[in-house]
Amino acid sequence: MSRFTTDRTARRGAARGTVPGTDLAHMAGIAHVAAADHAATYNAATYNAATHNAATHSAATHSAATHSAATHSAATARAEARAANCAVARANDRAETRATPRATPRSPTLIRTALVALATAAIGGCTLIPGTSGSLMREESSVPLPVTEGAETVPANVKLQPITAQLIIDQHQAEETRFRRGNAGGQTATRGKADKSIPGFDYEDYKLGPGDIINVIVWDHPEITIPAGSYRSAEQSGTLVAEDGTIFFPFAGVVKVAGLTTREVRKLLAKRMASVIENVQLDVRIVSFRSKRVYVVGEVSKPGLQPIDDIRMTLVEAVNRAGGITEEADHGNVLLTRKGQTWRVDLQALYEEGDVSQNVLLQPGDIINVPDRELNKVFVLGEVRNPGSFMMNKRRTTLAEALSDAGFVNQSTSDPAWVYVMRTDNGSSELFHLNARSPDALLLAERFPLLPRDVVYVDVAAVARWNRVVSNILPTSQMLQLTSETRYPLFGGRQ
Repeated sequence: MSRFTTDRTARRGAARGTVPGTDLAHMAGIAHVAAADHAATYNAATYNAATHNAATHSAATHSAATHSAATHSAATARAEARAANCAVARANDRAETRATPRATPRSPTLIRTALVALATAAIGGCTLIPGTSGSLMREESSVPLPVTEGAETVPANVKLQPITAQLIIDQHQAEETRFRRGNAGGQTATRGKADKSIPGFDYEDYKLGPGDIINVIVWDHPEITIPAGSYRSAEQSGTLVAEDGTIFFPFAGVVKVAGLTTREVRKLLAKRMASVIENVQLDVRIVSFRSKRVYVVGEVSKPGLQPIDDIRMTLVEAVNRAGGITEEADHGNVLLTRKGQTWRVDLQALYEEGDVSQNVLLQPGDIINVPDRELNKVFVLGEVRNPGSFMMNKRRTTLAEALSDAGFVNQSTSDPAWVYVMRTDNGSSELFHLNARSPDALLLAERFPLLPRDVVYVDVAAVARWNRVVSNILPTSQMLQLTSETRYPLFGGRQ
């Protein structure tokens, strides 16, 4: 009877969706039923023994004992069976309660699949990829850049120019042509930078001005000549040109000499003194030049004003009088300001290539500014080992030198097939591209000169971009998976 009850309980559990042996609670119910069956069997054995013993004594006692034992055994078996059935039912209910949240065991997989799909879509759209990438400028710039068209500068997308041997040859020929035209026209043909010409002028004899000191000597008339003596210098014994441009001389009176050369002053004094001295002979000399000067500032040893004398002063002479340029000076970018206009002069071309057109004659009031070389930098960015800005050595740096200074490309994350050079020269933008995947392409990089403020960019490899996306997604995926597997005691251990 107990076996029948057990089978019926098992069938009831199966009808409820619970498979015996798959859940600990269900197994406990089965064990309880087995215990009840064992108890009933034991009671029946006891009953048989009691019956056998009672038969030895009397039939009446045997009959009563048999009836009493049977009644007791049947009642006990029925009670234990009911208790076992209740235990199985409760175990099945608990199993069903715990099994309900596990109806969707593939939810973490679905989450991971969704995240991978999201990452793939992001890579395809290039919207969520961290870092910079040159994939949008394979043929032209991705954004409008300043471009010079005629006399105007307008925004436009710039075409990408491949760095080839022909491009290097064309650039070299264009530079040589510009350099020769500059020499022929008296212009400042600066290497790598075209500039407007400095207007020339005919050098004139020195003209007197306020502050100059002159010495007037009248021959055969020492009483008129200002005595120089052995105890006074020429400056101390000379005649000072006043602020109004006049001087006073005996038998000539007040004479305006500002703006006149020494030859013109001599004729004027001789004419004034002709009524006093016959066949007057005199000489006029400048003993101190004070009225005309140029200003030398910037990266020179002794910045300040430099007076102009009767010897023609050039730009190089003015710089040398100021003590010469310092180590931080930019030789090729000297600024000359004259009457409100500024020109660029390339002293490096004068020193190294003999371009005498750079050694311009100075006029009174000229300002010479020798700037520092902080503007002579190139920037190497992207997938290189040591990105940053690098100082150019006398404005001479090639693409290969810049990459070498930056530690060359990063072999793990870079794509050497896409090395960009971005340039803004004379208000116009240019883009260049070098495919450096093959080592012999570095020969082209060695022949490709950079200009100040050029930007060199090495693009990132596609696999490196993918790794960056994955490295950003994995922490979120792991957090979601951990959250989905966590049991919360506040909700009865359910997720």
